[in-house]
Formats: sequence, structure tokens, C-alpha cells
Amino acid sequence: MNGHDRIDTINDAVAAAAFRRLVRHLQHRTDTQNIDLMGLAGFCRNCLADWIRDAGFEGDRAEARAVIHGMPFEEWKAQHQSEATPEQIARMEESVKRNAPGH
Repeated sequence: MNGHDRIDTINDAVAAAAFRRLVRHLQHRTDTQNIDLMGLAGFCRNCLADWIRDAGFEGDRAEARAVIHGMPFEEWKAQHQSEATPEQIARMEESVKRNAPGH
């Protein structure tokens, strides 16, 4: 841990509360497309679902996505996801290249 990386010093209950707030924020902001999150930050709601599984969530991929999206993924997709443009895909691909290994 370097002097700037203190994330592991945060109490687990505090970290869990912040994570839940992030997830609820993303559930509320359905206008924010996953492809745009990927283009800006290199992760999206589906990544969060994968990360909770990596952390020990016992459900399968569909269950993890339902937890993060607040509904089954296919339902969320039908209600809120638009077709990605070539520009969005290009931004996502460039952004993901910047991710640290394993993220």
C-alpha cells in the first residue's frame, strides 16, 4: 500500500454502505448507459456484478446482474439500454485499454 492508497483502511461497514449507495445511484440513473460508463471509466454495472461474484457472491451471473441493475438484466436492457454507436464502442475500447490488469 502506498501513501495514497488507503482504501483498505476503510471499515468494511462504511465501504459496504458506500458501495450500496453507488449501486442505488446507478439504478436511479438509468439514463447513463453502460457503454458510456465503460467509455469514461472502464467499468459498468455488469462489471460491478462480476466484481461481487469475484468477492464471494454466491449467485450466478444473472443473479449478480439483477442485484446491481435492480431487476433482471434482460428487463433492464429492454427498458433502458439503447444501441451503442460506433463512437461509443471506440471510446469504450480505448478506455478499457487503460484499466489495470485484473480489473
